[in-house]
Amino acid sequence: MEDQTLEKCSSGEKDEKKNIDPEFFSCLLQPPGNDSDADPDYLGIRRLLLSRKAERGFDRRKDWKCNGKGYVAYRNYIRRPRNWESLHTPSHPSSPGQSGRWVPSPGPSSLLFEVDSWSSSRDLRGYNQSLGHRTSFSSSTSDSERVRYKVEPAYSFVGMHCIFDNCKASVTVLKFGHMSSDLLAYGASDGTLTVCTVSQPPSILKQLRGHSKDITDFDFSSNNQYIASSSMDKTVRIWQISEGHCIRVIYGVSSQLCIRFHPVNNNFLSVGNANREVTVINFSTGRIVNKVVVGNEVTAMDHDHTGNLLFCGDAQGCIYTVGMDSRTGELSRSHRNQNSSKRKSPITTVQYRTFSLLARGPVLLACTQDGSLSFFSVALQIQGYLTLRCSLKLAPRVHSIRASFCPLLSLEKGEFIVSGSEDSSVYFYDLTRPRHTCVNKLQGHGSPVIGIAWNHGENLLASSDSDGTVIVWKRAKTT
Repeated sequence: MEDQTLEKCSSGEKDEKKNIDPEFFSCLLQPPGNDSDADPDYLGIRRLLLSRKAERGFDRRKDWKCNGKGYVAYRNYIRRPRNWESLHTPSHPSSPGQSGRWVPSPGPSSLLFEVDSWSSSRDLRGYNQSLGHRTSFSSSTSDSERVRYKVEPAYSFVGMHCIFDNCKASVTVLKFGHMSSDLLAYGASDGTLTVCTVSQPPSILKQLRGHSKDITDFDFSSNNQYIASSSMDKTVRIWQISEGHCIRVIYGVSSQLCIRFHPVNNNFLSVGNANREVTVINFSTGRIVNKVVVGNEVTAMDHDHTGNLLFCGDAQGCIYTVGMDSRTGELSRSHRNQNSSKRKSPITTVQYRTFSLLARGPVLLACTQDGSLSFFSVALQIQGYLTLRCSLKLAPRVHSIRASFCPLLSLEKGEFIVSGSEDSSVYFYDLTRPRHTCVNKLQGHGSPVIGIAWNHGENLLASSDSDGTVIVWKRAKTT
């Protein structure tokens, strides 16, 4: 009997040992150290605090899913400061006229919306790439070191300026108004086109409904009074923003994939379609003025600043330079830049810029769906002949993710690009760096980021995802 009792006692002690947290147990068994005069109460409290480790991200996400909240609420939850209850202010529900949520400038109450942004300087001290932690310097860093390791001004963000979540479908394209810093529009895969303002407070101005399928592209007129949109429903629609009405519908025989206003003569619209055609449409009459046929579906396009050249990308990764007469709208093919890759992939972005520090002249950015970013110099004297300067190969994408040039830097040479990604992040790249090409990263979306757009002042960056959320990021003020 005594042997059985001893066996039960020993088994009970083993069960109790199993229930003890090994990390907590090891902290309690730590020696007090060399200081024999140390306060035992202090040592006990210290050991107890050391055993309290932060919750794992998996447990937090599990808790968030159980609550049934949106991803924005989840971000707020994991980023709350210690005095969160006293600083927390309830967000107002979204409404058709006021669905944008404004995030104030950095301060105690805006800590909930801090951006996980990490610097391009590889020796930056104290940065933390984990979601929900703010980039900061250690207390031992001197003031001179803080200036030395300062984040690059062009890609340092202070947080989210505002969020629009009224769309229930994927936001495929978004743009700021022509020469505008606060007028923003975005088109979705359900055929809706939303026009809003990002000024304080942000709000939705108009919701343009008429397309029956995905909006593939749109463009503002030079005076921002009209929007021309293209869609998979084979139509081009002209919208008057002030009234929110469609004033003209232009029917085609195939899906209309990209569209641009002429930069000099706004009475011309350049449209690329799935029938391998680049057409010029008269804005006033809606009639086709001229057209030219290329090798494949025209998926992206952009004009140069003079309006004499039109750069078109097709579904096989080729870029065509098309000459255009600004007075008559006549088109003429001049050059074709063929994709050297064996796997042909559609071009999702073609963007022209008048000047680059690297090329010392006009340049062109091309982004393909297989994750290739190509940077060309443009020879205007030879009718827009393209010369590849550098390129970057990223992971292949399922979605038609877009990219954009970044604002010019006056003190640092390079070619900086911002792009969405499948992992719900916004990435900044320097195409001239052989190593450490990624110079910054923004996290905040809950699904793949598709659209990217800068405002005219280049202090706001808008990004959209496949869940229909649009986030406007606020850049840090440059000194």
